[in-house]
Amino acid sequence: MPSWRSWHRPLLTVSALMAALTVISALGLALDDRVLTGSPVWSKPFKFSLSFTLYGLSLAWMLSLATRARRLGWWAGATVTVTMLIEMAVIIAQTVRGRRSHFNVETAFDATLYNVMGATVVVLWTASLVIALLLFRSDLPDRASAWALKLGSVIALTGAALGFLMTLPTPEQAAADRAGTATTLGAHAVGVPDGGPSMPLTGWSTTGGDLRIPHFIGMHALQLLPLLVLALLLLAPRLPRLRDERVRLRLVLTASAAYAALVTLVTWQALRGQPLTQPDGATLSALAAILAGTALSARLALRPARVPHKDPERELVS
Repeated sequence: MPSWRSWHRPLLTVSALMAALTVISALGLALDDRVLTGSPVWSKPFKFSLSFTLYGLSLAWMLSLATRARRLGWWAGATVTVTMLIEMAVIIAQTVRGRRSHFNVETAFDATLYNVMGATVVVLWTASLVIALLLFRSDLPDRASAWALKLGSVIALTGAALGFLMTLPTPEQAAADRAGTATTLGAHAVGVPDGGPSMPLTGWSTTGGDLRIPHFIGMHALQLLPLLVLALLLLAPRLPRLRDERVRLRLVLTASAAYAALVTLVTWQALRGQPLTQPDGATLSALAAILAGTALSARLALRPARVPHKDPERELVS
């Protein structure tokens, strides 16, 4: 773990700013009773600022581990910093105005802000891809940690890319857009309108599919897989088998495969218009298969390393 002083400074700074915005948004939730599309008006800036805080800190730390093309990595991190600032500025501005920041094309100004956000997301994703590629090229001493970072980055990029599914207009929205009467293009929910009954805090739909679920779960692989490695290292003094780097690596690969399968499952569930809280038989069967496969793989991963058999007579002759 490198000293935080060596972490990417712009990303550290923007993460501190996002943490402050999280507190401000929490105050907004407590003091502002306005509601927008079925949720408190400050819920979106709260969730985005909190997510950006974690994302910025993760990238700032990861860039300190890169051993190649560090200048390119610095510029990629600076690009992520700028795009995060632009996106949060739009979200906060629309929140203050009491307007939707996402999918809103009701006026020319709203549509312009939405398009600006779309462009910044593409740039942010591309810069994050550059950082992931730098990690793949870097030589990290602990293989379990290295693969947790690499696979966590890949899954996080996939989760971020799944967010683009939300920008696709529904058939009704596409027809209205052709007629020049569209006010909304894109949606979080599948099979039901946005703003219906939802889960507390997350706002995920409880009556239809919700594409925010795979987007959220996928992106946070960037934090959860490295945290798994940290947990394994902390447990190693008490569990001798975890001191073997090969065992830790096998567990990381198992967890990464399970995580990717879970992202695939909740994406499939959302696209079928099925709420997370009401899985059908097919979803439960797929989940059971993932859990069984993960348990079996973890069991195999924890097997002790084989000690080569030594022949005393052969050693004597040699």
